[in-house]
Amino acid sequence: MAEARPLAGQAGNDQLQQQIGRDPTWLRRWATLLLVAVLIWPLLVWTEFKPANLIEPRSLASTWKFLSEFVPPRADPGFLLLLAKETWRTIAIATAGMTIALLFAVPLALGATARLSISALTGRMAGWPLLVRQLLRWAMVILRSIPELVWALVFVRVVGLGPTAGVLAIGIAYGGMLGKVYAEILESTDAAPTQALLRNGSGRLQALLYGAMPQCANELVSYTVYRWECAIRSSVVLGLVGAGGLGQLLDGSAKMFAGSEVSAILIVFVLLVTVSDRISLALRRALG
Repeated sequence: MAEARPLAGQAGNDQLQQQIGRDPTWLRRWATLLLVAVLIWPLLVWTEFKPANLIEPRSLASTWKFLSEFVPPRADPGFLLLLAKETWRTIAIATAGMTIALLFAVPLALGATARLSISALTGRMAGWPLLVRQLLRWAMVILRSIPELVWALVFVRVVGLGPTAGVLAIGIAYGGMLGKVYAEILESTDAAPTQALLRNGSGRLQALLYGAMPQCANELVSYTVYRWECAIRSSVVLGLVGAGGLGQLLDGSAKMFAGSEVSAILIVFVLLVTVSDRISLALRRALG
């Protein structure tokens, strides 16, 4: 019996090796891996990606010197008051920018959604509504194709330095992003309730509120709060070009190599993201 068990185990190993050897997809997997390696290697070369530079003695010494100044974060009353003021300004920039973005996004999304088209109920959409929807989709492509940083640079020259440039940049860029995603979310809902309401004489607004919204309200709210969180991060980046808020404060602290100030500002970023997650969770629970 003692000899039978090793023999049985050896037979199982041989059978497993035979199955692996007969795997019909091994060649495809290895070919895919080789193709990915061939494609990635020139990209790494062209981008001058050299991770070894991160572990050079000089780089490690500079990194350690900068990071060692992060602890403890600066917490004197004067700086905390300034930090609170710029934090509130950052939230205000993001919220005002999102409000403007919604003013762009909602009409664009509703106009670009074929699900709410009455002419499409009979089959093919009519020519004029189809043209309007295509123009609206192109408009959303243009709005979201230009980064908000470029919009900020443009508006800084128009309205000068300050939060106004950041608000307008976020509003325009995010208007295209929100409009596109809203339209896709509405298109992904079950068409039956919306079409039933439209066929029975309901208007587009009623079909939207009672046909599509009950299916996708949670998703719309969750994505909107997520974009608000992204707007907060964007407002920080826009502050680097003079749009005010935490970004401008971070830029000054980083240029002065004030690690304790930088760490305090980064802690505020983490808290803001945490708060946005809690708000999104609470809203989803409220909607059921």
